[in-house]
Amino acid sequence: MLDSNDADAYIREAMRWHFDPETGSPFWLAQAASLGFDPRADVRSVDDLRMFPNVVDQLRDIRVEQLIPRGYGDSAEIVGVYDSGGTTGAPKRVVFLNDWLQRMITHMLEPLDRLGIPLGLNWLGILPTGPHAVGHFIGLVARARRGLMYTVDMDPRWVRKLIASGQQAQADAYVEHLVEQSSHVLLSQEVGVLMTTPPMLERLARREDLLAAITRSVRLIMWGGAHMDADTHDLFRNEVFPGIPLHGVYGSTMIMGGANQRLGDTEFPVFDGFGPHITFRVVDPATMEPVPYGTRGQVVTNHVSKSMLLPNNLERDTAIRVAAPSGQPGDSLADLAPVQVFGDEAVIEGVY
Repeated sequence: MLDSNDADAYIREAMRWHFDPETGSPFWLAQAASLGFDPRADVRSVDDLRMFPNVVDQLRDIRVEQLIPRGYGDSAEIVGVYDSGGTTGAPKRVVFLNDWLQRMITHMLEPLDRLGIPLGLNWLGILPTGPHAVGHFIGLVARARRGLMYTVDMDPRWVRKLIASGQQAQADAYVEHLVEQSSHVLLSQEVGVLMTTPPMLERLARREDLLAAITRSVRLIMWGGAHMDADTHDLFRNEVFPGIPLHGVYGSTMIMGGANQRLGDTEFPVFDGFGPHITFRVVDPATMEPVPYGTRGQVVTNHVSKSMLLPNNLERDTAIRVAAPSGQPGDSLADLAPVQVFGDEAVIEGVY
C-alpha cells in the first residue's frame, strides 16, 4: 500500500487492492457488481467513500472467511475473529489480521509517551474479553509498555439483556460482582494503568478503599466503551481522580480499533480519527450531509486498511462536529452520546 501520509492516494491504492479479482476479498468482489460505480475508477478520495452503501449489517451472517483479501494468499496471519457488542441486535463479526493489529497498537501507544506515562507499569483492564477485541488489544498494549496485565472479564450483553427485561436489580448485582473482582486486584497488586468504562469508574469510586488505592498508585485512567459527558469528565478529572490523567478511546468493532482522545484541555472530550485508516463524518441522518461545525449530528465511520474495507457506516452515536487537526482527513468528534433508537432497536449502554 502507498504511504498513508497522502490520504487520497492511499484510498485510490486501497480501491485497487480491494476490487482487483486477484487481491480483493470474496465479500467485496461479490458486492462490486451491485454498487453502480467502479471503485477503482470513481473513488478518488476519502470523501468519495460516501459513495458506498453501508454493508455492516451483512456482517451479522457472512462467513468471515469471505472477508479476507485474496492478495494475502497463504500468508494471512489471522489474529482472531471478534464481535461487535450486540447493542442493536445480533452481533456483527470481523476478522483481524496481524498487520492491521500491529498498526493499531502503535496508534494506541503513541499518546502515552506524550502523557508522560512511564514504562513498566502494571495494567488492570475491566473490559469485555471473549469475542470482543478490546480485551485482546489492551493486553498487547500493556505488554508493549513492559507491564503486567490484570483482567476482569465483563459481559456487556448480559447487562443490556437484564436492563431491557426490567431486571435492574440483577444488573446492579452483576456490576457489583465486577467491582468485587476488581477489588481483589486493586487492593493486593500495584496497578499503574486502569482501563475501564465510565459506569465502572463511577461504581469503583463509590468505595473509599478502592478510590484510595486508585489515587495512591494509578498513573493513568484510560476509558472507553460507553459515553462520558463533559460534566462527568470534569468531575472525574478535578474532584474524583484529581492529578490522574484521563485518556479516552472511542472504539468500535466497525472501525476495527479506536480513536484517541485529543490531548490538552478541551471543553468536551474530543476524538480525532486515525486517517486515512479510520475517518469520521458528522452528518444529518435524514440527508447524510455534513452538519455545520459546532453542531450535533450522527457519526459515520470509515475503515480502510489492507486487511479490511468498511466504509460509510452510520453508527449508533451522535457527536458535535469539530474540525480535525491539520493533515487529518474527515471530522473530529466531541461530546459523543448514544442515539435513543437505532435500526428499530432501543439503544442500551449498560456498562459498555
